[in-house]
Amino acid sequence: MTHRGFSTGLAAAAGLAMTLALPVTPASAAPQAQPAAPEAAAARAADQAAASGLDALRRGAGESFRRIGLTAGGAGLFYGAYQRTYQGLRVVGGDAVVVADGAGRVRGTSSAETAPITVGTQALVDAAKAAATARAQLPTVDSVSPPEKVVLAGTSPKLAYEVVVAGRTATAPSNLHVFVDAATGAVLDRRDDVKTFASGAKRQAQPGTVNLAGAGNSYYVGNVSIDTTQSGSTYTMRDPGRTGISCGREGGSVYSGPDDNWGNGSGTDLETGCVDVLYSVQTEWKMLADWLGRNGINGSGTGYPASVGLNDVNAYWNGSSTHFGHSQDNQRQATSMDVVGHEFGHGVFQFTPGGAGSGNENGGLNESTGDIFGALTEAYANNAKDTPDYEVGEGVNLVGQGPIRYMYQPSKVGDPNCYSSSIPSTEVHAAAGPQNHWFYLLAEGSNPGGGKPSSPTCNNSSVTGIGIQKAGKIFYNGLLKKTSSWNHKAARKATLEAAIALFPGSCAEYNATKAAWDAVSVTTVSGEPTSCSGGGPDFSVALNPASGSVQPGASTTTTISTAITSGAAQSITLSASGLPAGATATFSPATISSGGSSTLTIATSASTPNGTSQITITADGASTDHTAQFALTVGSSSCSAVTNSTRLDIPDYPGAAVSSTNTVAGCARNASGTTKVEVHITHTYSGDLVLDLIAPDGTSYRMKNSSSSSTPNINTTYTVNASSEAANGTWKLQIKDVGPADTGYLSSWTLTV
Repeated sequence: MTHRGFSTGLAAAAGLAMTLALPVTPASAAPQAQPAAPEAAAARAADQAAASGLDALRRGAGESFRRIGLTAGGAGLFYGAYQRTYQGLRVVGGDAVVVADGAGRVRGTSSAETAPITVGTQALVDAAKAAATARAQLPTVDSVSPPEKVVLAGTSPKLAYEVVVAGRTATAPSNLHVFVDAATGAVLDRRDDVKTFASGAKRQAQPGTVNLAGAGNSYYVGNVSIDTTQSGSTYTMRDPGRTGISCGREGGSVYSGPDDNWGNGSGTDLETGCVDVLYSVQTEWKMLADWLGRNGINGSGTGYPASVGLNDVNAYWNGSSTHFGHSQDNQRQATSMDVVGHEFGHGVFQFTPGGAGSGNENGGLNESTGDIFGALTEAYANNAKDTPDYEVGEGVNLVGQGPIRYMYQPSKVGDPNCYSSSIPSTEVHAAAGPQNHWFYLLAEGSNPGGGKPSSPTCNNSSVTGIGIQKAGKIFYNGLLKKTSSWNHKAARKATLEAAIALFPGSCAEYNATKAAWDAVSVTTVSGEPTSCSGGGPDFSVALNPASGSVQPGASTTTTISTAITSGAAQSITLSASGLPAGATATFSPATISSGGSSTLTIATSASTPNGTSQITITADGASTDHTAQFALTVGSSSCSAVTNSTRLDIPDYPGAAVSSTNTVAGCARNASGTTKVEVHITHTYSGDLVLDLIAPDGTSYRMKNSSSSSTPNINTTYTVNASSEAANGTWKLQIKDVGPADTGYLSSWTLTV
């Protein structure tokens, strides 16, 4: 039947409310081991910085940060990795890093680049359709994960489903993360965990625990000792002390046998290939610990399994394991030290802040990271049969043309020596060129002598190297500030900061790092240290608490604390912006010296509107500025019913669908099993109407179905069980007229709580 119009009134009854989330979830909320004293101090400082929205950690309404890792770097610094959430949903590309020291001082922040997030959280496309769309992205599919609703950050954040599809492309294995637009069903982005050693490779077919030092007869490094495991009378190629490290046949089990002698030294023997793999990854593990202070591949004492016998002229890391193929002539396994170091280097990249990221520039930095860790592993081993160099895959001779990359001169195989605007669209293995070139210049210089190759610079400069171990430290500590939007300019800034932190009082390392970036055409970036002294005096800022809740007309306070992080004390002037209407901010005192503190009082008026505001506190120093955020929530603690009515005119069928939104005041209190919504609707035939209450995370609670018989109008209080609801934000009352002539008419009213 056709209806010319109806009007509605609705009220939030006493139970409809949600508790507003704190700005950051403290580390104690996640199952983590209790850190030692310096680590604990750094963790507390990092959590407080994340809660305060310090500097790069600014967040919008409904956003929070949760710490997901804390890694020790050099110079007593710790790097906290944070996951951003929005209305309880994980934000892909919204990650951040906080650097803090063991004394509990914040030393820096970085965050992935994203536009403000203002997306709705209700999906218009169902999960099954998203899964089907994702499945279609691979020609061969082994498994499809349940779709997860996320926010995909970037220049235009969108609500999306993330679906992981495991299978194969036309040429290689794949563990593909597909992001499907939750509004349109379109594919927004694809990110593959599989990182191959080479591009364009040809595919061919190929047929009670004791810690032991097994005898390995390898192809690339001769007779070596490898750590293996004995259980009873059986020996296995499983590392007893490095959790997760093992080697076996592709698609099969870990190699085992009745004795602790492994391999025959032949390039075609797969067990020999595993000797090379174990020797290489065990050497890389030692290098990570001794040179860089890292505990294993993932930084927490865990490694990952390897397999040999892949029927590809390639090798790859798939996000949780490594797989090694063979040379094109099928005479050698692709298991030389630099190849193994490269593949497990992808693991290090993935398990540093920011994860594996996406895009060609990020992917090129990931490939370069693998090459750098391969070179570091060779240098640490200093093996007489596989001598250290900066050629990638020279021993494997993968396709019969020697090394596949030259770090000292990438252009020898057609890769770019220098950074340019084309790098973000360059194939990832080629895009590794500029950072590989930078690392060689930093480690060895442009004309190192001693039989080492010269390296042409892009600006015709001369660069003096500082040695591979120092270069490795600077590179790795820069990597600990990585975010998912990692690029060459971010790497430049982070490594310059690392050089200053790691080698205080010395300018040689900073100068070489800067000269090497200049020499590969990665130019100065805003905010980088301008000298080896770190750019002069600096300070950190913290708020305690970082949030507060008041009733209209009341006030709240927070303490602004500062600490000197470098140089001398300086004068700091405090100010606040982003206050809601009718609110004022007073600092006591308004000017302090770095190292001092001030009390901020925020007073509201009776007219200050309900809701949460992110108030930005600016600490304006003589030489540098810092900002922090205070989350102010204004709202009534009583959940008295409030009403707000509107009229919606619907045109006669078959007119276009009409939607309307009307904000209704709510309150902040936990939802429960007896959440109530009072609804008043004037309508000719209420049996046509379907009513849903939509939670901030998109969960739908059906309150009324259509019925074959119904009285006119609706004047009812509906009760729904929302006891499991955790998200805060905007609740929506959705009304749909489903009469035969009215299909498609949809109206919605929002309740902001």
